[in-house]
Amino acid sequence: MNGYLEAANSLPLYLIVAAILLFIAGVCVVFIVKSYRAGLRLGMDRKVLDKAMTSSAMFTILPSISILLGVIALSGSLGVPISWLRLSVIGNLQYEATVASIAAESMGLALDSSVLDMDALVTIMLVMTMGIIWGCVLSIFTLKAYSGRISSKSPDAEKKSGPSFASWAMVAMFIGLCATFLGSYVGRLFVFGEAVPVLTAVCAASASAVFDYLVRKKGMTGLESFSLALSMLFAMACAVVLDILL
Repeated sequence: MNGYLEAANSLPLYLIVAAILLFIAGVCVVFIVKSYRAGLRLGMDRKVLDKAMTSSAMFTILPSISILLGVIALSGSLGVPISWLRLSVIGNLQYEATVASIAAESMGLALDSSVLDMDALVTIMLVMTMGIIWGCVLSIFTLKAYSGRISSKSPDAEKKSGPSFASWAMVAMFIGLCATFLGSYVGRLFVFGEAVPVLTAVCAASASAVFDYLVRKKGMTGLESFSLALSMLFAMACAVVLDILL
């Protein structure tokens, strides 16, 4: 392990990240207890509450595999503690990997532990944090008013008026995000002859389409929570095979 990775995986960083995540886990436990007690005060059956908690816990296991895969993917360049922290709170692999790569490239570097140093890691972390923090900050000041507007709309009025601007905006941003990734993959295919990223994306999209078909057409709704993780696992396996073959 080189000096950069030794520092990025140092004990002080592990302790700092563990303290933060223990605090967040403690807050989650507090909300679970308060919600459970509130349900009892409302007259809900204790068995119903217990079943809801158990089923929710079970349904988070497989989807969390995608988070673990993200930690593994990022840990090679950013170290385990930073990757663990970013993907355990409000981050996701698509955002974190993209922004980290942009920050590294702006410094004339690649997202590679062999060329990064601690100054670069601090810069990357600052860019990643400043980019994602605004959702939390703006929610403090705008979420209450926005929630009031949403709850004030009746289902009939929403059907008559059609999809809101927010719905169209989210779809447009998602399409833009997909186009950005696919565009870079296609560009690397034609410029450098790298076919693996494009073929991997095709494999991931195909797997996602199959799961969507099973959920919508075959009534296998239990797959809906697991489709992302399973599609990622399938695409990663395909990437390994394709890299060997090509």
